[in-house]
Parts: sequence; C-alpha cells; structure tokens
Amino acid sequence: MGHGELVVEASESSTVGDLLSRLRAEHPELGAAAENAMLAVNQEYVGPDLRLHDGDELALIPPVSGGSCSLVGGGRGPLPVQGKS
Repeated sequence: MGHGELVVEASESSTVGDLLSRLRAEHPELGAAAENAMLAVNQEYVGPDLRLHDGDELALIPPVSGGSCSLVGGGRGPLPVQGKS
C-alpha cells in the first residue's frame, strides 16, 4: 500500500470487519496478507465484530514467518527439546 498510516472516515456503526472489507476493496494490493492479518484496535487484539469509535486506531498485523538459527544455538542445527521431568 505504501502507507505507514492511512486516515479513514467511517460511520458510527462501522465494525472492524466493515472497515477491513472496505480497505481490501479500495486497496487490492493488500491481497492475502489482509485476509490473514491479526487485527488490533488501540493496541489491543480484537475480532472483526468490534464496533469502531471516533479516534480509534486500527492496525493490520500481517502474518510473519521465517527467521534464522544463526543467533540462537549458533546455527548448528535444531535446538534440543527436553520434556518435563
């Protein structure tokens, strides 16, 4: 999308899901990342049914994966897993 922040006007009865649907329609480049994103309002994880209020901040947190073992365990293969005794 190319935005760190986007200001959007929404009706008083809008939910997180309503706004997410609108954003996906207006910004198709969001693609699958928007469908799989975690949602947060005012820095608290929420579901799509939450009603939005004036001044709320909606964050789309895209799925992440990957990483490297080079910092953990020296990158010498898998780390050992020990069960509880």
